[in-house]
Amino acid sequence: NPHRIARPRYWVPKVEVEDRLATRGWDRGWLLGWRDITNATNERTVIAGVVPRVGVGHTYPLMFVEQDDIRLWAALLANLNLLVFDYVTRQKIGGTHLTYGYLKQFPTLPSDAYTPADLDFIVPRVLELTYTAEDLRPWAEDLGYTGAPFPWNPDRRRQLRAELDAWYARLYGLTRDELCYILDPADIEGEDYPSETFRVLKKKECDALVEYRTRRLVLEAWDRLKRGESG
Repeated sequence: NPHRIARPRYWVPKVEVEDRLATRGWDRGWLLGWRDITNATNERTVIAGVVPRVGVGHTYPLMFVEQDDIRLWAALLANLNLLVFDYVTRQKIGGTHLTYGYLKQFPTLPSDAYTPADLDFIVPRVLELTYTAEDLRPWAEDLGYTGAPFPWNPDRRRQLRAELDAWYARLYGLTRDELCYILDPADIEGEDYPSETFRVLKKKECDALVEYRTRRLVLEAWDRLKRGESG
């Protein structure tokens, strides 16, 4: 139901939100932020998202980038939610807070790393993953889309995320073996290898889906890209 949205527990005056955003010169109808509370042992360490123009608490820091091309905002959002990016993050974070200080040190791709072909691949997938309710219509319209919100289809969403993970792995210059190691070191180093990368994600999927589905989907997406297929 695209009209069903989360109802906040706490509220602040709208004028307070508008005044603070005005000091940033922010006139968009959406905000980009990330979850501050985290842990290197969680299923995912970085969870970033776009939200409506609302007040947020201190554990959902906001990001304001000097970039007028909204497609590059979508690419940044995808970058923050990658398995590759998450892998690096969980090697570096030392507590339970993903602060500005941490995030500024992590290897996000610069805006000039993206070609028009990259954005043609990335942006529609980010749009479909994020625009699932009417409250994010301003975000969709800024990305040039005026249609209805996309349905929340778990299988479709896994596929889209896998395709983004594979595409960005190539942008980061990884080989297939390096990507495979990030997904599950045992595939490269053997079953007795003492280290794991996404143990919680792997266990959750193996228990619920009888396979480590993320690994399979990402590697299949990688192989399709290598054959020249885009999805």
